[in-house]
Formats: sequence, structure tokens, C-alpha cells
Amino acid sequence: MAAGAGSGAQFVDRVVLHAAAGNGGNGCASVHREKFKPLGGPDGANGGRGGDVVLVVDANAASLLEYHRRPHRKAGNGRPGQGSLRTGADGADVILPVPDGTVVKAGEEVLADLVGEGTRYVVAQGGRGGLGNAALATAKRKAPGFALLGEPGDERDVVLELKSVADVALVGFPSAGKSSLIAALSAAKPKIADYPFTTLVPNLGVVGAGDTTFTVADVPGLIEGASEGRGLGLEFLRHIERSSTLAHVLDCATMEPGRDPVSDFEVIERELRAYDRVLGDRPLSDRPRIVVLNKVDVPDGRELAEMVRPEFEARGLAVFEVSAASHEGLRELSFAMAAMVTEYRAALPAVEPTRTVIRPEPVGGDTGFEVRPMGENTFLITGNKPVRWLRQTDFANEEAVGYLADRLARLGVEQALAEAGASRGATVLIGTPDDSVVFDWEPEVAAGEAAAGPRGTDRRLDGYR
Repeated sequence: MAAGAGSGAQFVDRVVLHAAAGNGGNGCASVHREKFKPLGGPDGANGGRGGDVVLVVDANAASLLEYHRRPHRKAGNGRPGQGSLRTGADGADVILPVPDGTVVKAGEEVLADLVGEGTRYVVAQGGRGGLGNAALATAKRKAPGFALLGEPGDERDVVLELKSVADVALVGFPSAGKSSLIAALSAAKPKIADYPFTTLVPNLGVVGAGDTTFTVADVPGLIEGASEGRGLGLEFLRHIERSSTLAHVLDCATMEPGRDPVSDFEVIERELRAYDRVLGDRPLSDRPRIVVLNKVDVPDGRELAEMVRPEFEARGLAVFEVSAASHEGLRELSFAMAAMVTEYRAALPAVEPTRTVIRPEPVGGDTGFEVRPMGENTFLITGNKPVRWLRQTDFANEEAVGYLADRLARLGVEQALAEAGASRGATVLIGTPDDSVVFDWEPEVAAGEAAAGPRGTDRRLDGYR
């Protein structure tokens, strides 16, 4: 969501990011040659890894505006391998700075909650480089005439949502004085005017009270019906989800008919409870709160504050009469907020040093596969390894195709097809029903045998071209 359009800088707290990692470089098929030694052995090197797209929390990032303007980001491709065992260079990573409190989602699934300077999340991983023929050489295949292709990088569309990291959230109706209050309490300079919805973006201020320093969020005004989409408040409620304390800022000098501090308080409480449905185990309605009766510098405002104060105190709420204009009562308010924040922080479990646990994925990832009948003598093979191997195969090279057949046989695909009832000439699809490579299965063509003949050919394919 973008706010402030047409008034200079924009604030954006929700964007869709299209991230494309780099493709891996192809391996090289090369044979070392020198005078009097025409076949010195394979020396084709591996291709480079494709670059990643990485999100990193940066204290200097204030919004997601950059990704609203340029939502498509692509990392560099890996370079192909070369002869003389020269490995291809890795593709350049793309590092995307995001504000503290950014949540990464795929649909409704939360992939990462990025809190804390330097926190990283790889949103799209680069493809692995293909193996060169030097890495593919075996005792039976001493000089392979092929190499593996690089794997494509991930492509993902994710939603980035910004949830401000603040200790105290100021909530209240438009023009209740929240912006003036945060400006008086901190060094923040929000836009202030005497008309509703002045605040179109959340503001953060840092407040010091004694030995305690905490942050305060000024959120755009809520109105009745915000939980059903009215006004601006619902769009910004995500910015107070992390706050430990809520401060109701109530206008004691409003001239609008039908409004008073008590009814305003009850309306905001209803909207907070309505929003709780999306928060799970930390509902806003259960968090500590205080009541701030603002604008007591106005005579009528002071009189109304004195009238309603006993009613809030009877509900067990701490009440503060303040004036953002004259700064009356702000010292007491800031120390009360600091005490509540300190109490919350003290109740948190002790922070233990982060232990780095390395859990490397097995080479090739999931080793399983499945054979599914798709019709008369037609079968679909799914699984991570078979699909990866297809992407690595250069189908213009017979020896590479024969190598793929050997890999599939070692995995057990041939036996599984026979057990599933496949017969000679069966149509075999590898991949998905919508994106697959089609083969004709010939069980009499022996798998697992060394190829014979010129480099780049496979005698088992003679007669099946």
C-alpha cells in the first residue's frame, strides 16, 4: 500500500516482489591437448552458481517504496565452465535492504519475519552450476564427450509487509492529537494540521524517560467500522501488532456532535477486538493500556477530562491529563510508559546466545520418485531428482542422453516402470502433466552400460533416433 502520493516522498508498507535468482552456468566438455599428447584427458570445468536474491534488514530502510517502484529483481547468472579446469564465476547476488519488521509471505503463509539489524532471508536461490566432463569421468567413461547444463534459479512472487517495531502504540480517532503528542514526546516531526486524516503514514519516535529508552508509534486514526474497511486505520493496524503497550489518545476538546472521550474509547476498543481475529495468540485487546486525555490546555477540554477521569479509573485504567501544545503532563506520561515497557521487557524470557545450527541438505534433495499411470501404456514420473536431471541434460548430445538413462536406471525408474505394468513402446513423461519431457520406453535397450563409439554418441541409441 502506498500513501502520500502527490506530496513528495511516499510511504509503502505492502508490495509484491518478483524475485528471480540467477541460473547456474553450464559445465564444459573439453579434452586436454598438447604436442605429442593429443588426448590428455578431460579438463572441462564446472559452471558457476547462479546468484541469490537476499532480503537483509537495514536500519537505513524506512519503507518498501523502492520495491513498489521496481518490483522485479533478478540476480546474476553463473558463468559457464571452461577448459584447462577453469571453473565458471558465480553469479552476483542481489542484496535487497528492507526495514526492520518486514514480513515475507507467499499467499497467507508466512515465510520469514525479519526483525533485527542484519537479519537475512534468501527469497530466491540461485541454480547450481553444471558439472564439467572432468567431474563426470569414471573408470568406464574415461573421457566423457558431454557436460551437464546449469540448473535454473528459483523464481518466486512474494508479498512484503512492513510491521513497525515499536514499544508503545498511540491509537485514537483522527485529530485526537496523536501526531502532536509524538512530536512533543520525541524528535519525530509528523505532519500536523487541524483536519482529519492528517497522518497518512505511521510515525515512529524515540522517547527517553530516566534510564529507559523506548519507541512510540503514531498510527493513522481509526474510525468506527475500520474493521470492515472504513477509513485508513485498518490498513495500518499491522504496525502496532508488535507493540507491548497501547495508549488511547482521547480528544477532550472535540466539537463533533455525538462524540466524547468515553464513547471514542469504546469505539476504538471494538475495532481492536475485531482486528484480533488475525493476530492469533497475541490479541491487541489483551495488552496493557493507558488512557491519555489530550488537549487539557483548552478550558472546556480540562473540564471534560476531569468529568470522565473517574469513569476510566473505575475500569482499572491509568489516566493522564496532558496537553501536547503546552507539554503539561508529558513528563508523567513518558515515565508511566517507560515503567510499563520495562515491566514487559523484564517478563520476557532471558535471551540466549544464538547458536548456529548447520543442517546441509542432502545432495540432490529428495531422492524419491513416483510412477503414476496416466492412461493406456502411459506413465508419469515425478520426483525432485528425475526433474533436476532432465534440466541438466543436453538432449542434442547422445552421450548426455545415455548418461541420463543410466542415472534413471540406478535410481530404480526402469524397475518401477516394469512393476507398474509398462510394456515396450510405453509413453513415459517425466515432470508434471503440464510441463514434462516425453520418452518412448524400450526395455530391451540395456541401461548402465558404458557407451562405445565416438565421443558425444551412445551406441545404445542407434536405431532409436
